[in-house]
Amino acid sequence: MCKFRLGEHRKDGDKFVTMAQTGLHNAKNQKKDEFYTQLEDIEKELKHYKDKFRGKVVFCNCDDPYESNFFRYFVLNFNSLELKQLITTSYKPSPIANTQLGLFGDNKTVVEPKGRPKVTANKFIINETHDVDGDGAFNLKDVAEQLRANKNNEWAPLVGDGDFRSAECVELLKEVDVVVTNPPFSLFREYVTQLISHEKKFLIIGNINAITYREIFPLIKEDKMWIGESMNGSNRWFQIPNSYNSYHKIENGKKYAFVAGVMWFTNLDTRKRHENLTMYKKYTPGEYPHYENIDAIDVSKVNDIPIDWEGIMGVPISFVNKYNPDQFEIIGLGISNSGIEVGVRPYKLEHKKYRKEVQKRGAVDGDLYMITNGVVDVPYARILIKQKLKNEN
Repeated sequence: MCKFRLGEHRKDGDKFVTMAQTGLHNAKNQKKDEFYTQLEDIEKELKHYKDKFRGKVVFCNCDDPYESNFFRYFVLNFNSLELKQLITTSYKPSPIANTQLGLFGDNKTVVEPKGRPKVTANKFIINETHDVDGDGAFNLKDVAEQLRANKNNEWAPLVGDGDFRSAECVELLKEVDVVVTNPPFSLFREYVTQLISHEKKFLIIGNINAITYREIFPLIKEDKMWIGESMNGSNRWFQIPNSYNSYHKIENGKKYAFVAGVMWFTNLDTRKRHENLTMYKKYTPGEYPHYENIDAIDVSKVNDIPIDWEGIMGVPISFVNKYNPDQFEIIGLGISNSGIEVGVRPYKLEHKKYRKEVQKRGAVDGDLYMITNGVVDVPYARILIKQKLKNEN
């Protein structure tokens, strides 16, 4: 059975606002960050990096093994990826964390002899996988058997709540090679900052608007982080805990949220970031208006970047999907203080007054704007870029 809760969709400039985005914002505001990534989405992305994991220790530090498809993917592909080790940690208790380690079936509830049952966050360390029951196939049942026997693999409760910032999780982080997970939406800035400070390779999921964060954009500009191969700003389904009140559908008894603008962020090298964007249009003044507060043109669609324009241009943030650092230079971000830092001039007084009084919207110095038919026109977030000429490469 599939049951939907539908919301409105409306067009807002070049930003498409949907109920999916509203649901994401609600989740961030309420700190309800448990969005379980679909196995299909993980497989589509991870297939591009198989050679990156050979002999590596992989850490999924926002993943309850009872529920996480990241754990499922890596443990089932442990041998084919030639992993050295897989570590997963969960945050706070799993809904079934107080069950005997049936893991993937035949769960048996643990009953404490006295007092309240102790429910903890968990740590799983996988060092090897093989066909335990001798049926000729390796599957999750074999993993469960190995964990029960506690031979070469380890399952143990964590001392704390499993927060990625906790001392014990940070100690684990120091020992790993690659981090792969879907971190909490509300803590994305802090999560990435931690990875960078510990100089870790990573492949993680975030929202497209994270590109505009002051902690994130400089990493993209300086080629310390880029966009993955798939799911590049698209809308995706995520399973969520049944305790959540806000959802978009129920399917087979499970709740799902439809989240807009989902992307993979990584510092693992990708094929795509070395491919040139094909440009076929030429600059025409009527099609590419100039900004009022910086010497640059506005390009409303990435596919419309003019092949013959050598100056600065503002492009949608979705440009990062096509960004090749050998083809383009990122100048900066045309928003607020980030814009002022790269030379975007403040509003002229008459334009600022018009925008506030007539359009009933805030006028923020540093935001790029144009004058279109006498109207102050502010496009949605723009990245300022410039083509690299052949002799500059």
